Amino acid sequence: MAEPVLPLPSPVLPEPLAYLHDPELVARFQRRCGLFLIQPGGTGTGSGPQNSTGTGARGHLRAQCDQDNNNSNDKYRQNGHAVDLVMYVGQVLKDILKLPRPPSPPVVKLETRVDAEYGLPSTHAMAATAITFTLLLSAPSRVQIQVEVGLLMAVTLSSLVCLSRLYTGMHSVLDVLCGVVISGLLMLITYPYWDTFDHFQLTSPWSPVSAVTLLLLLSYTYPELDHYSTTRGDTTTILGVCAGCSVGYWANQQLGDVDAPLGVLPVPLPALTTQAVVRGVARYLVGVTALVGTRQVVKALSLRALYAWYDVPRSDDGARRRKRIEVPYKFVTYSAVGVVNSLLVNRLFILLGLR
Repeated sequence: MAEPVLPLPSPVLPEPLAYLHDPELVARFQRRCGLFLIQPGGTGTGSGPQNSTGTGARGHLRAQCDQDNNNSNDKYRQNGHAVDLVMYVGQVLKDILKLPRPPSPPVVKLETRVDAEYGLPSTHAMAATAITFTLLLSAPSRVQIQVEVGLLMAVTLSSLVCLSRLYTGMHSVLDVLCGVVISGLLMLITYPYWDTFDHFQLTSPWSPVSAVTLLLLLSYTYPELDHYSTTRGDTTTILGVCAGCSVGYWANQQLGDVDAPLGVLPVPLPALTTQAVVRGVARYLVGVTALVGTRQVVKALSLRALYAWYDVPRSDDGARRRKRIEVPYKFVTYSAVGVVNSLLVNRLFILLGLR
């Protein structure tokens, strides 16, 4: 049986922050999108057609599972590490600032797994901003793209993600705006040092040890809460993937396997042919199979080892929420996923002729 989610206290915010944090702003946006909350007895909270968008009397799509989150060359590395940084900062800020997510009513909640998490800032907004704009900053030095088109795509894609967080009722307007601003500031501060960090990561003999040690330490020192939240586990997942990828990138460099475009940089974008699409789909399927398989095997083995070490019955599913088990099993599992992704999957592509 799922544990009840305790309501989180509402803070007192100054204007205009209180206005931006008002859940009624989110509810009005949802109603404009045709999403209405159905109250017991069939009474809607807004004017217009009373649309139900989920199961249950209040129109919720309730998550019925307790699951783990399942969200080559130098520029991809920089993109990945920028996302890791903003996600870690965002997760920590949530548990320091402790601003709750919009309540229902008036908001329609389309997700409930993270109700026990705090809301500010929106890490989805942070990640979307970091991914799109890091690519925009990095790509022109390697491939020939029109900057105006790239900027339009970055703004459009990140905006869609931000609006989706309002549509699903997961965040207030303040959460989303703060996510975008914080992500932008982090990129602005760290951008001058991207190449320096990249050089250290690839060439220093201390790179693998420092990456694993530092990221594991950050996982164990994550802020403690007075209730269980998925943020610690999600953060450990992010840091584990980052550690594994860092080790894999370093190993690739030592092995002389550097996947760089051929020709004088920046190179033209390759043509989107049928053969390229088929190869891309095949690479995706092979990669997903390898990563999911790695996750399942390492997760099962690490949990079995930790349960035996701490003498915990294997039937105790709640034990994996305890810090002494959750942090090491997730860190080991997703570090393995990171290593397979950055080191072994490329070699698998070569063997299958998909490189």
